[in-house]
Amino acid sequence: MSNYQTSFSDLIIEKKEAVIWITLNRPQFSNAFSDEMIVDLCRVLRLADWDEEIRAIVITGEGKAFCAGGDVKAMEERTGMFAGDPEELRRRYTRGIQQIPLTIESLQTPVVAMVNGAAIGAGCDLACMCDIRIGCQHSRFGETFAKLALVPGDGGAFFLQRVIGYAKAMELSLSGRIVDPEEALRLGLLNQLVDQTQLHAETEKMVNAITANSPVAVAMIKKAIRNARTAEIHGHLDLVAAFQGITQRTDDHFEGVRALKEKRRPNFKGN
Repeated sequence: MSNYQTSFSDLIIEKKEAVIWITLNRPQFSNAFSDEMIVDLCRVLRLADWDEEIRAIVITGEGKAFCAGGDVKAMEERTGMFAGDPEELRRRYTRGIQQIPLTIESLQTPVVAMVNGAAIGAGCDLACMCDIRIGCQHSRFGETFAKLALVPGDGGAFFLQRVIGYAKAMELSLSGRIVDPEEALRLGLLNQLVDQTQLHAETEKMVNAITANSPVAVAMIKKAIRNARTAEIHGHLDLVAAFQGITQRTDDHFEGVRALKEKRRPNFKGN
């Protein structure tokens, strides 16, 4: 628990039972990334994934924005992650913000984005890296790199098309236009669109539904779905056959069978 009680300059961390809530905390900059935020976010995500008590992770933003992506002031002043010549910038990306997608892709724990406001640029990409996105009437999405004569260097070209498809990802990336919450829901950028007053409660409902299931099965289901994005059918079927062999001999599986027969809620222990 002490790991989560550490004071972070640009994050707020709260552990609620089996869920870690991570709040990006630079509201004065619309929660744009800083070097410290990147390092600490990756650290907390890894800690949560290694914590056997944690069964879900929520990422959200403090104040009115979810995440504005890159800090425009730092871009203009060529400071922080935007300092140096082109080769230094390349190294900063690989050692800095690109660690976020690499970390999130490595997680076994489900990650839910509670999109409380604008998710712009790398903020849009962060939301797309998450497994599930829940938003409200204030949610906005924009793959706006082209507007600043930039490319999505954090992996947005990889993630966006996996969420909304190739053609729409190309349209939004080349135009840089902002997507309102209703269109975001239609495109699949949002799994759920709820009133702002119910956003936290509906997100809790979602993570509670996830954490009620066996963590062993949930982790393997997540791995199987991610594998299916790029695998061929024979390799994928071999993988899920192995996963079934493991899960069908867990105590959780037999608890689930007993609970079904007894018409009660199962009590999964994670073994």
